[in-house]
Amino acid sequence: MKKNATKHYRVFFSGMVQGVGFRYTTQAIADKYAIYGWVANRGNGTVELDIEGASYNLDNFLKDLKEEFKTYIKDVQIEELPIGEKYNDFQIRFY
Repeated sequence: MKKNATKHYRVFFSGMVQGVGFRYTTQAIADKYAIYGWVANRGNGTVELDIEGASYNLDNFLKDLKEEFKTYIKDVQIEELPIGEKYNDFQIRFY
């Protein structure tokens, strides 16, 4: 598989990740790396991302996001999914 092949991840962040600008910072970093999909606060206090992009860009995006919120994130769970929806932007979703 090519280094920059498109990937699709579902990511869950837990810890003190709500009320600290997590979603808006995520959107800014996603724009920097051409990551598409969405981010949303969940009712259980976690933040969920559904993201697609080049493998290399996804890795750097997640690295930057973890670094930015290293004092707030307790755990990160990443699930690779089949390429499905073809997002054309990055959105903050509200539930």
